[in-house]
Amino acid sequence: MSEPFDSSVAEIRRFNRYYTGVIGLLDEHFLKSPFTLSEGRVLYELAHRDGLTASDLVQSLRFDPGYLSRILARFEKKKLLKRTPREEDRRQAALSLTAAGKAAFRHLNKTSQDEIGAMVEGLDEGQLRRLTQSLAQVRRILTRSHDGAPPLFVLRDHGVGDMGWIIHRQARLYAEEYGWNEEFEALVAEITAKFIRNFDPQKERCWVAEMDGEIVGAVFLVRDSDEVARLRMLHVDAKARGQGLGRRLVEECIRFARAKGYKTLTLWTNGILTSARKIYEASGFKLVAEEKHHSFGKDLVGQHWNLAL
Repeated sequence: MSEPFDSSVAEIRRFNRYYTGVIGLLDEHFLKSPFTLSEGRVLYELAHRDGLTASDLVQSLRFDPGYLSRILARFEKKKLLKRTPREEDRRQAALSLTAAGKAAFRHLNKTSQDEIGAMVEGLDEGQLRRLTQSLAQVRRILTRSHDGAPPLFVLRDHGVGDMGWIIHRQARLYAEEYGWNEEFEALVAEITAKFIRNFDPQKERCWVAEMDGEIVGAVFLVRDSDEVARLRMLHVDAKARGQGLGRRLVEECIRFARAKGYKTLTLWTNGILTSARKIYEASGFKLVAEEKHHSFGKDLVGQHWNLAL
């Protein structure tokens, strides 16, 4: 395995050791209750899902069938659980909590709520937001790695701080991938500063793309004239490529330009940016002019593309 992979595994294990200690998962009894952690998890499932069978629990919790059978037997002995034969298949029984089982779950649930509440009580609003967003991001990433689902991209309007991020990210990206120097960073800074100072929300837009709460791309549409809009600074981070995000950002520009009554959508790019050019071509843009130039420390071929709206 690679060093980044091994480092990530070690950090996850370090967090697991920390968190199991914080919430007492190493104790014999979960949350100072009569139940183990596994028993508490079974109680939770039975309290929230009707008509479960033992087979359903084995599949959803990934428990060994024999281990689950012993947990259910203990619940029955304590009169926390009852079994009702299913009409469609008398060989299987629907599991449900008795009144005593429901009371046991309510007590366990409140104890868990109170303990987590006490853990985060001293955090301010910003810390709470970052914590919950980070936890949700971890869950989404790990869930997607197992079920193979494509990433979910969220497009939003720009906000305070986004332009600084765009300048930083684009300058680093083009330096790393194409060797462009700080002249390009200066250009991006000038474009974003002009956009903020002259922004017309009725005729212009910036889309910021997020994946798992992290910014991974952006694009601008600005007014050239009453009839011409300009697409600027399309970019997608490497981690988000190959998922159709670049095409989606361009489609948003086209849709917005048409809705605002522009006749032409234009853009300037460089021939070396082959991935972006393929997106423009697939979206119907036509190459109308080229010129050689020396910019950003490189000899480049500038290209002008137009799309008739």
